[in-house]
Amino acid sequence: MFGIVRPCRHRLGDELAGQWMAHLCGLCLALRGDHGQFARIVTNYDGLLLSVLTEAQMEGGGGAGRRTAGPCPLRGMRTASVADGEGARLAAAVSLVLASAKVRDHVTDGDGLLARRPVARAARRVAANWDTAGARSGTAVGFDTSLLVDAVDRQAGIEVLAGPGTPILTVTEPTEAATAAAFAHTAVLAGRPYNAGPLAEAGRLFGRLAHLLDAVEDRHADAASGAWNPITATGTSLGEVRRIADDAVHGVRLALRDAEFTDARLVHLLLVHELRRSVDRAFGTVPVCASHQSGPYGPQGPHGQQPPGPYGSPQHPYAGGGNPYAGGGGAYGGDGFGGGFGGGAPVPQPPRRRGFWAGCGMFWLLCCTCKLCCAKEYEGPWSRKKREGVCRDCDCDGCDCCCPCDG
Repeated sequence: MFGIVRPCRHRLGDELAGQWMAHLCGLCLALRGDHGQFARIVTNYDGLLLSVLTEAQMEGGGGAGRRTAGPCPLRGMRTASVADGEGARLAAAVSLVLASAKVRDHVTDGDGLLARRPVARAARRVAANWDTAGARSGTAVGFDTSLLVDAVDRQAGIEVLAGPGTPILTVTEPTEAATAAAFAHTAVLAGRPYNAGPLAEAGRLFGRLAHLLDAVEDRHADAASGAWNPITATGTSLGEVRRIADDAVHGVRLALRDAEFTDARLVHLLLVHELRRSVDRAFGTVPVCASHQSGPYGPQGPHGQQPPGPYGSPQHPYAGGGNPYAGGGGAYGGDGFGGGFGGGAPVPQPPRRRGFWAGCGMFWLLCCTCKLCCAKEYEGPWSRKKREGVCRDCDCDGCDCCCPCDG
């Protein structure tokens, strides 16, 4: 389940956590209903935002467009109220097309088993089928998925031409255009066409963030495998990437203020608070609550950094007005890449990601053992990054890790 917005259940609260799970299950079931069981593998955390946005604008808010789904192993064989309707189908269509692009990208890079020609041919066939299925679902809800396909095609051409000195926003532009179109269409589905402008702007900035944060998280693995990474290719400093990311988070917040919602609580939490945390998590500056400090790396993070304390505490990287990107004493070390080139302990390299088919097998194993839902922590099926189960119990008494809200 790829995506940058991965909220922790204890920050959502019972009501909003139930709504979030309803959209996640709704996306999964929309994929199964329209495209078969195998299509459920493209269920992702960011795709459900389209379902959330659509429902938040509709009359009736969280009670609109719901149905009762049957028992599912990921819900402990319990029934549940899940999102149903055009928002979920739009999310399914976009997820299929973008997952198809992701598969083709892995084939191009020759990741894992995809370096073998027979496997690569099969993966291309799967990607082509997903493109067709996504176009069919998109047409059913009035969305032209050719906008997404065109963005993917332009992305490949831009990456070929990009080099040192190329503005990194030139590289992210196709992703921005694709997400802007998808976000704007939620306003059409909800019968609020006047929201299309603000939501397109929010989607454009969200696409920028998704592209940049993925590049930040993958830069070590890409360097080890020789894969193309926009940060490395353009020579953009990590400090500049962080500045762009912070500006994008602020821009999303401002754009959402210009849109009208029936119930904006879940939208605000996901696209304001959790999006900010996504940036912090990618750069290793996310505040860690007491219940989450005893992970596989102990009280330190995966790269040996001390977990920041609550906002405003001496441990927080922004406390005292210091510049986290300044040389020699910032949050990222002397050179901005985690400790500097001049000495200190080497940064541990993340594990090599699994190939497409190996990841598929691991995904279904995680599904069947309920780890995706109930485990406190599990290894991502493709990326092998540490993830948190969406339904795990989380004891956070006395925890002060929620993002501050300035209005």
